[in-house]
Amino acid sequence: MKKFEFFDVTADIGFYAYGNNLNEAFENAGLALFNIISKTDNISPITSKSFEITSEDKVSLLYDFLEELLFLHEIEFMLFSEFKVMIDKIGDGYHLNATIEGEEINWDKHYRGDEVKAITFHKMNIVEGNAVKLSAIVDL
Repeated sequence: MKKFEFFDVTADIGFYAYGNNLNEAFENAGLALFNIISKTDNISPITSKSFEITSEDKVSLLYDFLEELLFLHEIEFMLFSEFKVMIDKIGDGYHLNATIEGEEINWDKHYRGDEVKAITFHKMNIVEGNAVKLSAIVDL
């Protein structure tokens, strides 16, 4: 199973992320996001960051997860290439624990891709069956 693929959207870029379960699909969504910004093959997993998110539904959780990744990228000046996600149902919502690994941005070493300005809710979707398929669009 492929991890992710991109689709064209006017002035933006979208991606589908796949996984055998919701955790893996979220991990591959993180990978897709950072392959827009750079090439994750060139990002060493030197520094680890952890965070938690609670959201009212799975789509909001995906949005909040991608927003947190973008926030850490911009505030910490880091690129990430490794993503470990654990999602649990809690009451009426969902809780995510994430550990991500990467390194400080060095544009002499790292490929400079597109600048992601924002995550959008537009066409954000989660389809669960035998496998999971996520879709998201980011503003460039």
